[in-house]
Amino acid sequence: MKHQFRSYEPIENYGIIGDLKTVALVSLNGSIDFMSFPRFDSPTIFASILDAKQGGFFSIEPQMGTYKNKQLYIPGTAVLLTRFFSEMGIAEIIDFMPLDADDKDAVSTIVRKVKAVRGDITFKMHCAPRFNYARNEHTAEISDNQIIFTALNDGNSKLRLIADVPLQVNENDGYAEFTVKESGVVHIVLESVEAGKEDAFHNINHYTQNTYQQTIGNWRKWISKSTYNGRWSELVYRSAITLKLLTSHKYGSVVAAATFGLPEAIGGNRNWDYRYTWVRDAAFTMYAFLRLGFFEEATEFLNWIFDVSKDNHLQLIYAVDGNTDLHEKELDHLEGYKNSKPVRVGNAARDQLQVDIYGELIDTIYIYNKSFKPITYEFWTVVSQYVQVVIDSWQEPDHGIWEIRNEKKAFLHTRLMCWVAMDRAIKIAEHRSFPFPETEWKKVRDDIYMDIYHNFWNEDIKAWVQYKGAQVVDASVLLMPLVHFISPIEPRWLSTMEVIDDKLRLDVLIYRYHNAIEKIDGLDGEEGTFNMCSFWFIEALAKAGQIERAVENFEKMRGYANHLGLFSEELGKQGEHLGNFPQAFTHLALISAALELDKQISRF
Repeated sequence: MKHQFRSYEPIENYGIIGDLKTVALVSLNGSIDFMSFPRFDSPTIFASILDAKQGGFFSIEPQMGTYKNKQLYIPGTAVLLTRFFSEMGIAEIIDFMPLDADDKDAVSTIVRKVKAVRGDITFKMHCAPRFNYARNEHTAEISDNQIIFTALNDGNSKLRLIADVPLQVNENDGYAEFTVKESGVVHIVLESVEAGKEDAFHNINHYTQNTYQQTIGNWRKWISKSTYNGRWSELVYRSAITLKLLTSHKYGSVVAAATFGLPEAIGGNRNWDYRYTWVRDAAFTMYAFLRLGFFEEATEFLNWIFDVSKDNHLQLIYAVDGNTDLHEKELDHLEGYKNSKPVRVGNAARDQLQVDIYGELIDTIYIYNKSFKPITYEFWTVVSQYVQVVIDSWQEPDHGIWEIRNEKKAFLHTRLMCWVAMDRAIKIAEHRSFPFPETEWKKVRDDIYMDIYHNFWNEDIKAWVQYKGAQVVDASVLLMPLVHFISPIEPRWLSTMEVIDDKLRLDVLIYRYHNAIEKIDGLDGEEGTFNMCSFWFIEALAKAGQIERAVENFEKMRGYANHLGLFSEELGKQGEHLGNFPQAFTHLALISAALELDKQISRF
């Protein structure tokens, strides 16, 4: 394979484009450095963000000396503009993936419109696909100004590169060097190709113009369904679009993040694959969609979850199509982002016991049933099966929300979500008059409540602690008032907030826990502060009536987003983004915090 010297961009230097089947990350330098294909959870064709030498990329760069660059989205869309400014002129690349609202099986395509805004600008294009996580060699055949890339040992993996400028092949990579006259536009398209259809391709100018307008229209039509009219519409809409980009149009499932292997600490080993559907994350995402008025997404997700779980207990993680074979393995041939190894695909957490997922899911079903559409009795029988699992399992230790890979413990968050599962199921049953064993369910709900209130309270540190018998707090305790378990002005809660303030908070930044104290997760190394925990903290402040402080903290957290309003999972010591990017949990927590702030402010 031909190598080109490339450095690693900061994680925050990327934007995301997608078509509800997969996504791509586009850097400030105009390079697509990550893309799984053809699905969110498929092997990559571009992964230079995980191995700068051999991961694969698709770059277009203006030859205009030293330049400054900016990125922005066309408002209300996932159409990304990357601009370059120098004394030689202004250049622009518009990147998008055509979005067909009706065709769930449409071919995935990347469209790149290259424009010289001011001056005549020369560009160099380099398309270097690396199939199957850069494990498969490929061929590149050029004819009629199209290049067909075919993965060896997998003849069904084909990509077509077409452009309205001359293309060249060198060592199985695609190249072009071209000059765009002032105000001129060049179109470059990369799409998947079915075997036997290599000769059927578009009139590129007609195709790109039509799909450009269609894609903008489809995104704006979707965002117009939102009922949100609060104070942070731009930020909330961007988070909503990001969540939508991580949602499968075909299946209704939603992935936890776009990427895998991006480290929680540079050089560390906390490098996980998040391109799957976690029931917890997906349920919270649907909760955010429901509160914003996006009911169709919630309907499709609940249909999906009904199908994958109606005959069995709920699994923690699924592939986007409901497959459960997510064996974790290490890609030893990839060096990892800035030499952060190992690079893992799959996720061993699929085999973990995390009973809390039933609470998050039933809470979403409760909101759906209450605010949009009544669930069927058939679905209620499945919910009743979920409840039985909670009744049988709530006292068992598990791996918890943070997927602790060593000893199972009786985690507070798990116990809290077991209470939520019982409480919301009872509310659904009473609201709909569904048959249920009222005495048994209410007793279990109340037993869980008393267990949490008394047995997870540590009188020495004056806080509810991470697990039974612990001496440390955990940021997931912030969900206690958010799920209406406890009053936000309860003395014990206010005391717990003070301990979180003291032990986990740095200004607006919140650690999920301090692993160094007790080696809670069994892994070496440090990690950053968790962005979603910061938004939980803000929402808890708002619920407690500390509105001014909550608003100030929310505005401060906005400042940690990247230039496009996107968040990764964590922030490092210098405010750099760490972990997989963008992360759904952070964006849905942002939406929830904004909604609560709007609600509280409106009361005054």
